[in-house]
Amino acid sequence: MSLVIKIRNIKRDFPLGQEVVKVLKGIDLDIARGEYVALMGPSGSGKSTLMNLLGCLDTPTSGSYELNGRDVSNMTDDELAEIRNKEIGFVFQTFNLLPRTTALENVALPMIYAGASKAERTERAEEVLSDVGLADRMDHRPNQLSGGQRQRVAVGRALVNKPSIILADEPTGNLDSKTSVEIMKLFDDIHAAGNTVILVTHEEDIAEHAHRIIRLRDGMVESDKRNR
Repeated sequence: MSLVIKIRNIKRDFPLGQEVVKVLKGIDLDIARGEYVALMGPSGSGKSTLMNLLGCLDTPTSGSYELNGRDVSNMTDDELAEIRNKEIGFVFQTFNLLPRTTALENVALPMIYAGASKAERTERAEEVLSDVGLADRMDHRPNQLSGGQRQRVAVGRALVNKPSIILADEPTGNLDSKTSVEIMKLFDDIHAAGNTVILVTHEEDIAEHAHRIIRLRDGMVESDKRNR
């Protein structure tokens, strides 16, 4: 079993005035390549903090985090930015698209940071937009797209650099139920194509799409169950 994520005794403290708030209290976690995992927990359970650590947006107070065999727990901000761009595809609840650029340009953006040529960027972005069902919307700007189409653009952008993991934070949070079903079908397809998918959600029906559900409570793993 090839591990894409290996976390040992991760703790994350935040100073608050004279106090120190212990948000993550020693988490161990292994995620294998190709897994489909949902991360759940009530507000304040630490799931957002853990997601920020998994996504290399933050570093732990103590403990180790290996992503694809590399210890990222003590990397500099620049090193983390490079890892994020190469290894992690983010999908957010609010889409986070650039409003004045087309779907194609939004999707190609991570490849600019990766140093790809314009021809490579265009070819790969077109390929990914076709994969997410937006071949006929490439020249549209976000305000010309529905919420579901915007989220498809965001998913395409997450996939464009062929990352090790797709990290989706409440990806259906701003969508109606019909569109949510379509977007979750897209994530199912992305997983079926061999991608490692980690969903952060508080909705049980969304979590049911995953093959493994990890529940956090009070900064600890409360349960870790296979779904199928």
